[in-house]
Amino acid sequence: MSLKDIASLGKLLAQFLLLFADCFRSRKGRRLLRVYVKGLLSDVQRKNVEAIALDQDIPPRTLQRFLESIKWDESRLRDRCQRIIARDHADPEAIGLIDETGTTKSGKHTAGAKRQYNGNRGKIDNSIVNVALSYTSKKFHCLLDARLYLPQEWAEDPKRRAETYIPDEIEFQTKPQIALDLIDQAKANGISVLAWTFDELYGRGAEFLDGLDNRNEAYVGEIPPDFRVWLEKPKKRRNPPKRGNKNRSRQSLPKPSQVQHVRKHSPSFYDQTPQRYRIKDTERGAEVWEIRWHTCWRRTQDHRGVSTQCTLIIARNVRTGEWKYFLSNQVPGRQGWTLRAILRVAFGRWDIEACFRESKEELGWDHFECRGWQCVHRHLYVTILSQLFCARVRAKLCEKNYLEGGESLTMEQVRRAIDVYLGSCQLPRSHRRRCQEKELRCQRYYQARNAQARRSHTKTRHRKLAELGINVDTIKSVNPRTP
Repeated sequence: MSLKDIASLGKLLAQFLLLFADCFRSRKGRRLLRVYVKGLLSDVQRKNVEAIALDQDIPPRTLQRFLESIKWDESRLRDRCQRIIARDHADPEAIGLIDETGTTKSGKHTAGAKRQYNGNRGKIDNSIVNVALSYTSKKFHCLLDARLYLPQEWAEDPKRRAETYIPDEIEFQTKPQIALDLIDQAKANGISVLAWTFDELYGRGAEFLDGLDNRNEAYVGEIPPDFRVWLEKPKKRRNPPKRGNKNRSRQSLPKPSQVQHVRKHSPSFYDQTPQRYRIKDTERGAEVWEIRWHTCWRRTQDHRGVSTQCTLIIARNVRTGEWKYFLSNQVPGRQGWTLRAILRVAFGRWDIEACFRESKEELGWDHFECRGWQCVHRHLYVTILSQLFCARVRAKLCEKNYLEGGESLTMEQVRRAIDVYLGSCQLPRSHRRRCQEKELRCQRYYQARNAQARRSHTKTRHRKLAELGINVDTIKSVNPRTP
């Protein structure tokens, strides 16, 4: 990044926000969008309405009305974000990611708040949960959409629905059902991915997997150890009639096996020589997993049918001994799919964690203090818009190879640069230049420090892998190797 790049960020932000002008009925709404986005991109520690309003020098109640009562179309704003991604960042190798994220709440009056599992805290506490979609390609990643999960007791309580202004058309849906709705919406806006990936919460349900099959969407998702499959296509067998009904016999499928038992007891797996793959080059060095795979079939939603042929992947981390199980509706050697491509999708879920971390730590995703259904979603959508702008700037600057020691710009560095520009643009030219030069020195320092830390961690990781007899430079690699 250069001084010229920092100086251009204000114009880029103004041009970007113009793309959403028709989402607002009034000039006031468009002005408050700029204020809210600037607040999310600022260094304000807690990015709620009050803190943003005080930082941007406007009355807090005015900004509260932006989320609460000013007329603007938040759904159109979200759709516009998705269409921009589909238009400008389309990639045939892009992966779609499905996950959820929880936000702890101290009270019970926010829409959807209850004691439930909060993955962000790793325990059950009073929280709300959002189901989210993310889009990731080689040089770009960003959140696509999010929707608040409404527990059944909330959906069936007219009083609480009225207090939080939950629309009548919103009914109880399970998280996998919400995810399928979000996928349909993204596809309608032109989003296309190579495949979807998800964790075992979504992988355990036949209804969700059938939904992806019915939509002709490829997937490679994690499944729980007790997920059941057949390694050979089952055939219905005739069972003897029940006592007292001699004239009627029943047909049923043989019982499938749990994948954890398949790993231990099936010759198809324990006789198979594992293949070692360099899955990913992380900040701490290469991750190496041993891979075994076999074709399989699973039950459909009604438990009476059999799915199309799938691929079962059993992976073990060579350092930690951790086991993971993945299921894909694609088979290596068919329709252009390879084992490398399936593994790249299977282990691509790490990027959605990066999206959540960036949106929470940098953009105040979970800092909102509003309670209403519409207010919460308006905050989430404007946060997605802000992250999209940062991701576009980052992708643009990385294309110019502004790297330090092989270390690319982070989302945090991009947000800080935008904040420095916005905070200094009204200063005299000499003062503005000093502020921007200081930020540039900080960025270069942190890039150099991160590059050095990466080299040190990588050296340590490679030494430990070498002690296990693994040369990371000679084994198969899922992704192109980084220098």
